[in-house]
Amino acid sequence: MNLLELSDKQTNLRDFKKEKTANKLADAAFELALERGLDGFVVNDIVQRAGYSRRTFANYYSCKEEAVVAVVLNPKEPPQVQELITEIENARPIDILYHVMKMQFTADLLKKVRQIVSLSRRYPTLEPYILSVFQHFQIEAVNTVSRFSNGHYPEEYPYLLAGAVYGSVLPLVDGSLNILFPDQSTDEISGDLTFEQYLDTAFNHLRNGF
Repeated sequence: MNLLELSDKQTNLRDFKKEKTANKLADAAFELALERGLDGFVVNDIVQRAGYSRRTFANYYSCKEEAVVAVVLNPKEPPQVQELITEIENARPIDILYHVMKMQFTADLLKKVRQIVSLSRRYPTLEPYILSVFQHFQIEAVNTVSRFSNGHYPEEYPYLLAGAVYGSVLPLVDGSLNILFPDQSTDEISGDLTFEQYLDTAFNHLRNGF
């Protein structure tokens, strides 16, 4: 192994350890928020449950609210975007974005997002961090679409496309629209569409016009 390969291996190991630490802190904060409510715990409780120090917490998160919401930004098994996209022959940006969103919004993630939104109704200090989650997903999607479009579309196109689609998801998680999520039954909600059907409808409108 040469010096460059050794350096890359060490960098990957450091990144893995950082991600693992961030995940454990976020998981602990999220669990405590569900168990006790946002007012029922402090940062010391988070680090005690996760097994780290306050100093370590401060290296990753500015406050407990940010840590709670970060649980949806740290997937345990990150999707292999490139492997999926390369399977789509002559993929258009809208098709790339469709598959990116399907990978991002898993049943587990949607459940956690709705739990956080429910918490935010009692604890409004969570709201700015929820918006940052959607901004993160949107930026991730824009970067992926831009990367695989190979410069065949105007620079602003991925931003306009992602802005339209991610804007359509917000009414779902805040409860403005009744949509049946993967972890719900028809006894719990009166929505006519499942999340996947709603997403398909949104993309059909984008492909065919409103």
